[in-house]
Amino acid sequence: MNTVIAAEELNPLVPHPVEIIVGLIAFFLLFLLLRRTAFPQFERIYAERKDKIEGGLKRAEEAQQQADDLKRQYEEQLAGLRAEAARIRDDARAEGQQIKAELRAQAEEEAARIRQRGEEQIAAQREQVVRQLRGEIGGLSVQLAERIIGDSLADDARRSSTVDAFLSELDGLAERREATPASGAS
Repeated sequence: MNTVIAAEELNPLVPHPVEIIVGLIAFFLLFLLLRRTAFPQFERIYAERKDKIEGGLKRAEEAQQQADDLKRQYEEQLAGLRAEAARIRDDARAEGQQIKAELRAQAEEEAARIRQRGEEQIAAQREQVVRQLRGEIGGLSVQLAERIIGDSLADDARRSSTVDAFLSELDGLAERREATPASGAS
């Protein structure tokens, strides 16, 4: 009997058919309750998150497009600025060359003026020295002539004519000396 009683006892691993029916009814009621209340909220939250993610992706794409447009505009402006800088550099170089040429021309003009002034001063000094030498040579020639002739040349007219004649001879000798090397060199 003991074995029969043990066989009539329920096996804990196999559920009782009433429990299965009650469990199925409870599950079905719980499913209906969740379907009416929780599932719509889950769907709504899911849709919101999906929209948020898709909207975020769309905004990110738009932001990327705007960034690309801004980058393109920046590169165009940068290229324009580079071209402008190159033009300014070229203009500055040209202006520098022009200023350099103007300064060179001014320096050449100033050098020519200084050279001309120097030549004029030299010519004036030469004339002064020639006049001074003529006077000294005239005086010396008069003294020499007085010694040679033994006659006094006190008369200014005689003295002047003798000095002029002597200086004319000296000028003639100087011109012949200048002419001789020039004709021999050619």
